[in-house]
Amino acid sequence: MIRVGIGGWVFPEWRGEFYPKGLPQARELDYASRKLTSIEINGTFYRTQKPDSFRKWADETPDDFIFSLKGPQFATNRRVLAEAGESVERFFGSGVLELKSKLGPILWQMAPTKKFDPDDFAGFLALLPPKLEGKAIRHVVEVRHESFLVPAFIELLRKHSVAVVLVESGKHPLIPDVASDFVYARLQGTSEKEKTGYPAKALDTWAKRARQWEAGGAPDDLATVGGKAPAKAKRDVFIYMISGAKVRAPAAAMALIERLS
Repeated sequence: MIRVGIGGWVFPEWRGEFYPKGLPQARELDYASRKLTSIEINGTFYRTQKPDSFRKWADETPDDFIFSLKGPQFATNRRVLAEAGESVERFFGSGVLELKSKLGPILWQMAPTKKFDPDDFAGFLALLPPKLEGKAIRHVVEVRHESFLVPAFIELLRKHSVAVVLVESGKHPLIPDVASDFVYARLQGTSEKEKTGYPAKALDTWAKRARQWEAGGAPDDLATVGGKAPAKAKRDVFIYMISGAKVRAPAAAMALIERLS
């Protein structure tokens, strides 16, 4: 399974560009979810959502649609990550399971200044529930400090079966290591000059990489931090067009989906 999408669905600049002119804002999620295969919800990072919201989002989208959710900043933007237990529990008690089969990975994004502390990070990973109410919960972390570019970090993630975000950005380290049974990429290189956000060659490259990950392998053009992961029969892949020239994100996602179809 390869899912490709964008971050959120409410963005004024998409109206008349991605969304048809005159489309009511209340129908934007319905429209976006039929052009894309996944959406990363960023609002959960800033504030606690209500169960009714999760139920509404699930009801408005196709049966095979997937949402990824960003974990709350109260859990990740702190000096001691291992003390985030209460914030993690509050997040999972807010109604996220109302998404049911549409609940995808939970993204835990660290502050750019957060450095790798093996003991503290291990304590944080131990707080992330692998299963809730009989449903497996997938977790992925996004780290943005160069101190994480060490094999010990990848070994720790693999021990807990937590993925690491591959961030394509000139600002943060690119970590393409496979640490779990899925791969999660956030691509931030869209350009407003390109109608499809990325040049055709770049989209072809990401499509090839996605297929390699899905097949259980790994791209040979990306240098890993912790060495190759054991080969698997299949992996799920999630790719989101985030930041960059945001107005082009939906076009980039659709262009990539077309290459993968």
